[in-house]
This record gives sequence, structure tokens and C-alpha cells, in this order.
Amino acid sequence: MVRRFAWRLMLAVMPLLLITIAPRPVQAGAADKRFDIYWIDTEGGAATLMVSPTGESILVDTGNPGPRDANRIFKTAAEVAGLKQIDHLVTTHYHVDHFGGASLLATFIPIKSVYDNGEFEGGRERPDKPYLEFKADKRSVLNPGDKIPLASTGADGAKLEIKCLAARQTFIEPSSGAAKNADEGCVAYRPKERDNSDNANSIVLLVSFGPFRFYDAGDLTWNMEQKLVCPVNLVGTVDVYQVTHHGLDVSNNPTVINSLTPTLAVMNNGTKKGCQPGTFASLKAAKSIQAIYQMHKNLREDTENNSPADFIANLEEKCAGNYLKLSVDPQGKTYTVSIPANKHEKTYETKGSR
Repeated sequence: MVRRFAWRLMLAVMPLLLITIAPRPVQAGAADKRFDIYWIDTEGGAATLMVSPTGESILVDTGNPGPRDANRIFKTAAEVAGLKQIDHLVTTHYHVDHFGGASLLATFIPIKSVYDNGEFEGGRERPDKPYLEFKADKRSVLNPGDKIPLASTGADGAKLEIKCLAARQTFIEPSSGAAKNADEGCVAYRPKERDNSDNANSIVLLVSFGPFRFYDAGDLTWNMEQKLVCPVNLVGTVDVYQVTHHGLDVSNNPTVINSLTPTLAVMNNGTKKGCQPGTFASLKAAKSIQAIYQMHKNLREDTENNSPADFIANLEEKCAGNYLKLSVDPQGKTYTVSIPANKHEKTYETKGSR
């Protein structure tokens, strides 16, 4: 009888013990003191999630309207990165594939602070009412030179900084005594037809984590890109270049690519959007670039404009919405790019630590 009672008691208690000792989700950055970047598939839109070593989150753009993109962002933020809120949301410009998911996302997970272009004179496009009115603790306009107010990453790790270099077709001032950019593209520049859409107003961000540097210019177009690096390079060199405007040829001025000398390019393209021949050729021709990562395989007829399959997160038109991840070591000296869906993983050295 005693044995039978003891056995029944053990069976009753065992589930409670398993619940107690089962591992709980932890915040990605806070768990390993690394700085993480996730490129979330929004089918040719944009959503780039960053998580600091303290677990502070920065989301740049929110993809398209509807449940698909908001759900993918939420799943990556909550389930993969272990976040309970989005601390900072930056909307680079007012095209629906960059702000459309924000209002629905805000019903899934709290969004604390929003940064965008506000409503400005000369702005020809503006977001819809749901974007303007979704619940957030604070809304601010980003100006060139502004920095996103981030918590300290601690004395034992690299410092994280996110700086606005351009917004609304205005740019930061060059540093005193800055040398002129010697790239031949500054002299032999050929402007393209003026872009009158809101792409030209895109917010340009430079993200630094110790010596590691990451560039995100939203959908900034060719003529505005030129002003970032000529006559003076206002960006400097970077490790990772988020391919501007999904890889469309109206952006990705080769003078910018050659001046920034990135080691990696990451393209948030769709199956038939972006990854255009001119941009792909410019990326392939850049001597500094070691690898081009794509969110989607280009499924147009020009299939030669694709990276090897291992470097592409989604290969089929009807895809699972796989994400790309980049993780920087606590001192910012190396970074690892992975595609969990296909087990690809490769580590690169930060150029500032060489």
C-alpha cells in the first residue's frame, strides 16, 4: 500500500517538476551578450529587427499591411528573440511595404517609441490613419545627426550606436577637414531621372557595435545616394550593406557601394521584386564583397542574377517565410551569418578589428 501511494505521488508531482526545470525562452541579445540582427521575410518589403546585448530591441520598418508580415515579425521577435516589446521602431519612409504592418503589429506586442519623418513640407506621401494612430508611448521625428537613445551595453562589451545620417533629402555635415572622396564615380557621375516619390526621403541609418558597422538606407534612390558619398563620404566604410530598395536598379549607386566597401550585402528582395541585373552586377563587381545574401531567390527569367542556394533564405515562390540572422560577438570583432532553415552558417571578421 505504501509503495503504491508513493508511486502515485511521484506520478502526480513529476509534471510539476518538469514545468519547474524546463528551460524558458530568453532574450537573444541578453542571453549571450551578442548583438543580433534579423532580416524578416516580408515578400519584397522590409523589416529588420535588431536586439542589443541588454535585450533592447530596434525594429526598422514593418513590411506590408495584413496579417502575414505582422505575424512573421511578431513570431521572430517573441518566439525567436524572446522579446516582450519593441523598444524602438524606425519607419524609413512612407511606402506601404515599409510601414504597412505597424498598426497590426502593435496589437500583438507593445511598441514603445516610434521614429519617422513626421509630416513635413514637401512630403508628397503620408502613411494611413492606422499607422498614425496605433498605440505607442512616444513618437519622434528623426533628423540628420540624431541618435536613437539606447541603454548602455555595459563596460564589458562593445557600445551600440544608431545614428541618422540623412532624412527628407537632408544630410549630416562632413567632419572638419574631411578629405574629398577619390572614387572615380564622384567625377564621372551620371544622374538618373529625379525620383519624386517618398523613396528619396528615406531615413538612412548607420549602426555601430564596437568596430562593427551596418548600413540601412531604406529605399533611398540613386541621386540622393550620390550625395551621401560625394564630394565627401559621410558614411565611411561598413561591414554589412543592406541592399537598398530591395535591389532595384533605381537605387544602389555603384559609387556608394564602392565607397562603403562592405564585406557582405544582404538583400530583402521578393521572388520577382528587386535583385535586378544592374544592382546584382554592381554587387558582384565590388572587390570588397565576399558574399551576397538574399531573402528570396529571383524567379524571373534572369535567374543568373542569384547567389548560390546556400546564401538564399527562401527558394520557392510559396515559401515558409524563413529569416536571415546575423550575430556579432560581444566585442564586435567577428559576426556570424546564419539561415536556420537550411543550416547555413558562416563567420566573418569585422574590418575595423583587422
